[in-house]
Amino acid sequence: MSDRARTRTGGRTPAGAPARTAAARGPGAPAQLAAALRTPAAAAQPLFAQAPKAWQRALPYVVVGIFVVSLLPTTIAVLTNDYGLDGGWSGALGVAQTVPLLLAVTRPLPAWLLVLAADTVGAVLLAQTDKVAGHPWPWTPMAVVGYLVLMACLGLRESIRNLVGVWLVTGALGAVLGFFQPRDTANTAALLFVLSGILLALTGALRGLGDARQRIAEQESISEAERSRRTLLEERARIARELHDVVAHHMSVITVQADSAPYRLPGMPEPVQREFAAIAASARESLGEMRRLLTVLRAADGAGGAGGPSGGDTDGARAPQPGIGRLQQLVEATVRAGQPVELSLAAGAAQAAPPAVDLSAYRIVQEALANVVRHAPGAPTRVSVTVDDDEVLVLVVNGPAARDAVVEPEGPGTGHGLVGMRERVRLTGGTLDTGPLPDGGFRVAARLPIRAGDGTARTHAAHEANDTNEERS
Repeated sequence: MSDRARTRTGGRTPAGAPARTAAARGPGAPAQLAAALRTPAAAAQPLFAQAPKAWQRALPYVVVGIFVVSLLPTTIAVLTNDYGLDGGWSGALGVAQTVPLLLAVTRPLPAWLLVLAADTVGAVLLAQTDKVAGHPWPWTPMAVVGYLVLMACLGLRESIRNLVGVWLVTGALGAVLGFFQPRDTANTAALLFVLSGILLALTGALRGLGDARQRIAEQESISEAERSRRTLLEERARIARELHDVVAHHMSVITVQADSAPYRLPGMPEPVQREFAAIAASARESLGEMRRLLTVLRAADGAGGAGGPSGGDTDGARAPQPGIGRLQQLVEATVRAGQPVELSLAAGAAQAAPPAVDLSAYRIVQEALANVVRHAPGAPTRVSVTVDDDEVLVLVVNGPAARDAVVEPEGPGTGHGLVGMRERVRLTGGTLDTGPLPDGGFRVAARLPIRAGDGTARTHAAHEANDTNEERS
């Protein structure tokens, strides 16, 4: 159902298709940058590492590099000329306060420790200069700008606990240095404490939003995988219930033949009669086990409500299983519903197909026609069933939906669509080929082998191995 809607490309183009086409091209550069800001980076991973383009991944280095190139000469000049600090100390402090900002792109916490130590040493040295009066202290304007850049990098990378710790250490260090404030200086400890807190709160909230969205995406992925697995298991349970009638028929025939053998073949030796009696007893026991298994499957389906595969239809469960011989009735019912369908049925197909293939062919056609009605109403449809010595070929081909038809939007549907078809083909060891056509239609082709031989056994073994690998992954 819904999986066919996702793979379907045909039908007339509905209103709003250009908008969807533009959206399919991907978001613009601003949206990509915003998404990169909200995407948390792993440990030792640079900021914007998840950005789709190379220039976006290099953007944090460029921005921080611009700040370093701007702040480094400015810091040296201001410390030398305005604060009267020795040129050697000014150069060393300028490098120590600005160059570690480059490290903040990948490792902001070590960069913060280096910058904080350099700023503290600078405050101690500036307190001893003659020109410090009338200037900001303990943090110079260049130190404040560099520190805020560092806070932005920290907020986008570190946890809330680390951010609170950084903020408190910043405030505590400023308060301690305040006790040694030189005369006639403007204390900037409170300013840095407030500004760093605001920046940490904003960037931390942005990172928290990214974390929340990532967790939601992971949960949606897990939920989708669980839904797919549940759909597959429900379809397999439905097929198992339907095949009960097929297997039970053969077991009943074995029981009757074994029980009636002494009467149909008089003069049978006593050991042979006991062997037939044992065969009949084993067959009856197997029938009992199958009935108990079927009771469990139907009980599990009933617990799921009417939305299960059988829909809680008890009368339908008791009705004979359909087959290729009832395809004509199915097609006529679909035509009465307003869907133009042509049927080409090979003579003797119903008699040539074994029960499992007979039931699978009917269900595949039934599901394919249901998909056409839902996703391509009014589309001309051809159903063909041919048979040869080795296999039954089921082919359902439809054109694009009628121009004035209302196509049902994608959704979970009421059936299992291609999942059910694949499981029924897998049951018989056949192959299934589905996909859109160039003219906007859709094609479903199933090959169902009549005789299950070694090739079928190998096919089942391969399917089971694939299932095992999928479950492990």
